[in-house]
Amino acid sequence: MPELVGAVDCGTNSVRLLICRVQANGRLDEVDRRLHLTRLGQGVDATGAFAVDALARTMDAMADFGAELDSLGVTKRRVVATSAARDAANSEEFFAGARLRLGVEAEIISGEQEGLLSFAGATAALPDLPHPVLVMDIGGGSTELILGTPESLERAVSLDVGSVRVRERFLHADPPTAAEVAEASVCIDELLDGSGIDFGEAASWVGVGGTVTSLSALVQGLAVYDRSAVHGSRLEREELFAFAAELLAMRVERVLQFPTMVPGRADVICAGALVCERVGRRLAGDLVVSEADILDGLVAGLAQ
Repeated sequence: MPELVGAVDCGTNSVRLLICRVQANGRLDEVDRRLHLTRLGQGVDATGAFAVDALARTMDAMADFGAELDSLGVTKRRVVATSAARDAANSEEFFAGARLRLGVEAEIISGEQEGLLSFAGATAALPDLPHPVLVMDIGGGSTELILGTPESLERAVSLDVGSVRVRERFLHADPPTAAEVAEASVCIDELLDGSGIDFGEAASWVGVGGTVTSLSALVQGLAVYDRSAVHGSRLEREELFAFAAELLAMRVERVLQFPTMVPGRADVICAGALVCERVGRRLAGDLVVSEADILDGLVAGLAQ
């Protein structure tokens, strides 16, 4: 009987599960994919610790994941935690809760490791893109940039700018003021300029993660979120830049009126769009969106 493998990614804004069946030829067939927007990183940038209610939301999501993993008999599991857990002083509460609900130890992986897993997942799912590829993973607390080919990675960095961190640190008004956007842009630009990434080398630009997939659904005007419509979609640079400016000028209540927008992302999508726009200013091509990301990289590793 084909083996089942499962991976959980605990990010700053979302907690996600992917379960796949490993066929005899090595092919991975998706069995279940789930997401809960728990905002685990709520306030971590300011306080250095997980908020009690954020931990509770995340533990509830893990209980849901653990029940599904147990019901399917998934014994090969991996749980990783990224930006928020790297920064929180009270992370042991998180680890104990994850261990209890998921049956394995959660690992804190570095931003570079996170980026490499996202690169592996995205490039495997989009094999025909010209190389080198720049993969961009905009999370809640950090943004990973990885440049290279599947055979030779040139540079992988993790920058402390993500949708939640930028919103909480800079974009306080609703909608953000021009001065707030300008200050956030300066911070993002300084980090990008010092990243060591040679943006001029990239022949393709690929985006993964909830910010980018949400932007694709919004720009396309989807009435219902459709993974097949999002994966492999191309967002033209100028259209993307214009839409980022529109989001930064909208109140959160207006953003919530988009049919594919969910409450847990509506207040931070403008910050994620700003990060995306600042990266895009350094590139010549359009943004290609991948639904495959760190979770796909994790399950591929488990399958091997």
